[in-house]
Amino acid sequence: MQELLQEKLLNYAPRQLTLDYPEAGILVPVTDNVSNPEMIFTLRSANLKTHRGQVAYPGGKRDPEDSSLAATALRETHEEIGLPPDQVNVIAPLSQVVSLHRILVTPYVGVVPEEHSYEPNPDEIESVFRVPIDFFLEDKRERTDALGFQNSTLYVPCYKWERFQIWGLSAIVLVDFLNTVYDAGIDILEPPR
Repeated sequence: MQELLQEKLLNYAPRQLTLDYPEAGILVPVTDNVSNPEMIFTLRSANLKTHRGQVAYPGGKRDPEDSSLAATALRETHEEIGLPPDQVNVIAPLSQVVSLHRILVTPYVGVVPEEHSYEPNPDEIESVFRVPIDFFLEDKRERTDALGFQNSTLYVPCYKWERFQIWGLSAIVLVDFLNTVYDAGIDILEPPR
């Protein structure tokens, strides 16, 4: 898995946005299972102020002491789901995205051990779950959401896995990953046919 990600992502030029917004780093964790890799997601606690009850990648706002946004993503992942930074092999960033609350988010793809058990921080995370990447490559979306972004519209898939809906910013990051690593060809600039 690591070799595929390195081959595809190290030649990828992620979109960098020049916006004066607060910054955040998130981890896009992919298990090290070569034949059936999975992606790790969280369900945010219903008690949080923002994005409560939504599916998200682990991560959060940059702290002044964070040496980089990758360090932010690793610190927040450890705090949220108990995955130590030394268990993550960060490969490369994906394109930056802007959250609904005007936070500039930089996603980092990282390979994580398949056998690691996660311990959600109950103050922030209700649960942690895995989805096989093959499921997303079939593009069996539940719906497509038209989301306004910088005077344009993005047509973002919403995927339903068990009781979880993966949509919004998480789905935008997911599609960037699928298109970059697997040449999935999921177009979010045009409405689906």
